[in-house]
Amino acid sequence: MLLGTGVVGGALLKLLCTPAAARIRLVGAANSRRQQTDPARLASRGLREQLKSQGDPRDNATLLAALDASGVATKVIVDATANASLAARHAEWLERGYHVVTANKALAGGELIGWRALQAAMSGAARYGDSATVGAGLPVLSTLRRLRQCGDALLTLEGVFSGSLSYLFNQYDGSVPFSTLLGEARRLGYTEPDPRSDLSGEDVARKLLILARHAGFSLNTDEVDVESLVPEALRPLSTEAFLDRLVELDAPLAARAAEARARGHVLRYLARLNQRGHARVGLVEVPPTHPAARLYGTDNQFALTTTRYNTQPLVIQGPGAGPEVTAQALLGDVLALG
Repeated sequence: MLLGTGVVGGALLKLLCTPAAARIRLVGAANSRRQQTDPARLASRGLREQLKSQGDPRDNATLLAALDASGVATKVIVDATANASLAARHAEWLERGYHVVTANKALAGGELIGWRALQAAMSGAARYGDSATVGAGLPVLSTLRRLRQCGDALLTLEGVFSGSLSYLFNQYDGSVPFSTLLGEARRLGYTEPDPRSDLSGEDVARKLLILARHAGFSLNTDEVDVESLVPEALRPLSTEAFLDRLVELDAPLAARAAEARARGHVLRYLARLNQRGHARVGLVEVPPTHPAARLYGTDNQFALTTTRYNTQPLVIQGPGAGPEVTAQALLGDVLALG
């Protein structure tokens, strides 16, 4: 059952039509308003477009009934949304015996009570596929889990966790207005339709929380220091009004870039976690020799210093944005269920 047929969900639907997904049967698909459980329509390559105007009204109970009626042993709910209310159901679904595979960070990267409910629900037979929640499928969570299983412990974590912010600051040196680069990144699909979702730093903070919690740090949301790049005056505006005033981002960032340049440094939006559990995400000056200064495009980078990787960090790097790689991570987690 697929919840969410947006950019990532749409990319997953394409992958489900490939030989790699031959063992998977789709019995239900839904967007925020409509859903489909008819096998003939589910088999259509135009399913995503059809759901924009056709289908039954959205109803989780009907979708779950279709999943139950399938008669298969392995029942999987794929959450390809960013919907917090859907994420809040993950623990319940696991407790009811459904496997959950997700790109939705709202539960694992939300309040600590939700994380604990998720961990309790995972003590049963149902499994939770979360590879797509951090790094768009880069092997970050799997590596961190494996290290802990082997008795290693995370000491510090640092990196660039946002594909959109990576792209912006890999390009930005003050010579071109930041608002111009942001508009281009939005046109390329690297940012959310409302770029404040990226610029606020909240998405990076959720990823840092997920990683920190997997490493054994019981941090709550208010324990992450988050620097937003959105000026206070622009935060309550509608998306359209914000986009009309993008130039107001330029002066503060140009001043930061000039200060960094005077010291021979560049700006990067970094996430950091230290051994004491102090977590911060925000804009940082780094020298040209810093690993984050040598990133390209939308690359993400995760540098893990552990008790065994302590002389040099273990670095995981690669494309950290894009519907295709995120959808591939979802597919991989589904296939791993058997």
